[in-house]
Amino acid sequence: MSEIGLGSWLTFGAGVARAQAEACVNAALDAGVNFVDTANVYAHGAAEEFLGEVLAPRPRDSYVLATKLYFPMSPTDRGLSREQIHRQLDDSLRRLRTDYVDLYQCHRYDTETPLEETMTALSEVVRAGKARAIGFSEWSADQITASLGLSPPSVKFISSQPQYSMLWRYPERNVFPLCAANGISQVVWSPLAQGVLTGKYAPGARPAADTRMASAEMGWAMGQVSSDAVLERVQRLRPVAERLDISMAQLALAWVLREPNVASAIIGASRPEQVLDNTAASGVELDAETLAEIDRILG
Repeated sequence: MSEIGLGSWLTFGAGVARAQAEACVNAALDAGVNFVDTANVYAHGAAEEFLGEVLAPRPRDSYVLATKLYFPMSPTDRGLSREQIHRQLDDSLRRLRTDYVDLYQCHRYDTETPLEETMTALSEVVRAGKARAIGFSEWSADQITASLGLSPPSVKFISSQPQYSMLWRYPERNVFPLCAANGISQVVWSPLAQGVLTGKYAPGARPAADTRMASAEMGWAMGQVSSDAVLERVQRLRPVAERLDISMAQLALAWVLREPNVASAIIGASRPEQVLDNTAASGVELDAETLAEIDRILG
């Protein structure tokens, strides 16, 4: 898959107008992005429906399509039970207008369903051809280890989708080494810390009206990354990007992609020019001195 992937959390079907969203998808695919990530719960199905419509004219083998399940779709529909895996995947395929997804992911770990039941059901949908491969998002090292140790062996996970950025490095401790040792690659989300690492937010200043931070639909999840203390440190990265003649976004994405276990970094976008800037990060290499400088700046 492409090193830059296009995500749809908070944007498609919800926070971004239809025409802009369609322009973002087309810009990404035309620029060489072939990995598109979504989930049934994004905009409560509307993100999948939007992607199903926009992707329909393109050859199905020209893009890698991923979706997820776990979070509630109704008061009684949630989790990773066998019934939910089959039902939610069928619903996702209908909304996405396709016979299969390339990657079906467990959006979180389900403590209320036996892991054996989950893995058996995931194996069933792979063997039925409805999913080419399976992955998970935000599972702990212990949960990943448990899935690897089941006997008889189920279809194996091939991907992990954790939050990962210059500002959130937690997966480096345990998840990355464990996954690397077991043939599981990372497709990380929020590599730009929801836009903070682009440098467009100044400490103490009101965010521009057309930004994620200013949006009621999209800004609610930004949390601590929007604090003035974080924004001040991020601004100190600007001379680093300028010296390398790249944008702040490209610096942040290249930093994520430097990690050997990261296969793709999933971006969100509201304008096609953002997509084009982000895709240019693929192939940018940061030397050891630059990486050390970033560490000193961010602490």
